[in-house]
Amino acid sequence: MQSLMDILLTPIKAIRLRYLPLLLIYFAYGSSVFVAIARDFWVKKELSLSAEDLLALSVWLTVPWTIKMIFGQLVDSVTIFGSNRKVYVFIGAILITISTLMLIDVVGDHTILAGYSKEHIYILASVIGVVGFVMQDVVADTMSTEVVDRTQSREEIKKELAMIQVLARLSLGFAIFIMGWLGGELAGIYNYETVFIFSLFIPVLSILGVLFVKLNPVPTSPINKEVLFGGLAFAVFVVMMGYHDVPYSQLIVFVISLIVVLYLLRSLVGDLDPETIHHIKMAMIVIFVYRAMPSVGPALQWWEIDVLGFDEAFFAKLAMIGGGIALAGMWFSSKFIVNQSISKVLIFLTIIGTILSMPVLGMYYDLHTLLGIDARTVALVDTAIASPFEYIAGVLMLTLVAIYAPEGKKGTWFALMASLMNIALSAAGIFSKYLNKLFIVTRDVREDGIIVIPANYDELGILLWVVILLGLVIPIVTIWKFNPDPNGKK
Repeated sequence: MQSLMDILLTPIKAIRLRYLPLLLIYFAYGSSVFVAIARDFWVKKELSLSAEDLLALSVWLTVPWTIKMIFGQLVDSVTIFGSNRKVYVFIGAILITISTLMLIDVVGDHTILAGYSKEHIYILASVIGVVGFVMQDVVADTMSTEVVDRTQSREEIKKELAMIQVLARLSLGFAIFIMGWLGGELAGIYNYETVFIFSLFIPVLSILGVLFVKLNPVPTSPINKEVLFGGLAFAVFVVMMGYHDVPYSQLIVFVISLIVVLYLLRSLVGDLDPETIHHIKMAMIVIFVYRAMPSVGPALQWWEIDVLGFDEAFFAKLAMIGGGIALAGMWFSSKFIVNQSISKVLIFLTIIGTILSMPVLGMYYDLHTLLGIDARTVALVDTAIASPFEYIAGVLMLTLVAIYAPEGKKGTWFALMASLMNIALSAAGIFSKYLNKLFIVTRDVREDGIIVIPANYDELGILLWVVILLGLVIPIVTIWKFNPDPNGKK
């Protein structure tokens, strides 16, 4: 019992007053889910974007995360108004505020942006908001190493740095847990515009955090021109591809970004011994494939709303239960999991994920009705069981990244691997988009109160089957073929 209490109290005992402003910035980032349920319901009801369109948008929204190393270069090397840390949090807050005001205008049917379509405003606002959050995330990660007490011994500093990372992730997780539930509940009480107005507290939180945070002085480092200007050129290229609606633009951007990141990673590890480079390649392949598996996309949520009758409050309850259990799973299981054979645990998680997909598949075929079980009960139980495994998989991905981080280059390594993992998410989005082109699922689309596209969920079942089978077979074959464990351990 004592050891259990130690586990529970360790993060609480570790909190220092000087950490709180930084943790507030992480909490603000996690609070971005506050509008998620209101946004998803509004998009379904008001926009004519198809499942394919929304998946395509999700791919574009991963691009700022893919070029995260550019923001890292700015934070490390470019000073604005005498600051190369706090000023970027302010810039991020301004971008998030602009994004939110644009959404308030379009959701509330105001006239400021009346000359543009709702779809275009929503897409532009989403991109602006993501850029703001990426900028704040990069600054927060950087500042997390600069709030420690440098008068301690080297060993104590290492422990404090590790604990700050734990506290930061917990702050992020608690925000997702609390604000996801609260936003969903409010979406069921107030209109969607009011929920977006409430969400203006998010940039205020990050500004409060950065106003009070105290950092150790850190000199600016020289600009890595290859990373900064190459990344900026790539960003301009991406914008131009999207603006001019080039055919297969997402595939082109995906391939180019993958080539750029792999080139930078290769130059980073080029002086390591061949065996280590081999293991790094194996780890990169497994991480990429595991993260690149397709999802069903928004069509599943549409079906749950239209057919199963799930409303805003119930989705809020799912978010609360899933987030809470996931946090508990991360808290209690991470240390045990990372001490096991990574390949075995990843295969185990893949099989578990497949099994936990079956209840949703069963509900599509109305098995819950035959068994006399309410659909909401099935969804609640499935969410509760599945949640911890997603966090554990994330811990394993970061463990693989950490195992092979080259000495003296860990900062750049982590930034580039974060970009690689986000490129994998782009691959997942593209994969999902083409599956939705092949198996077409639609919800009611209305114009002036008239249904112009009727709901059709006939192909959702086969789409679920394809996604589940691909998510089972491809990762297991990849993990077996490219074992990521050090020393070939299986």
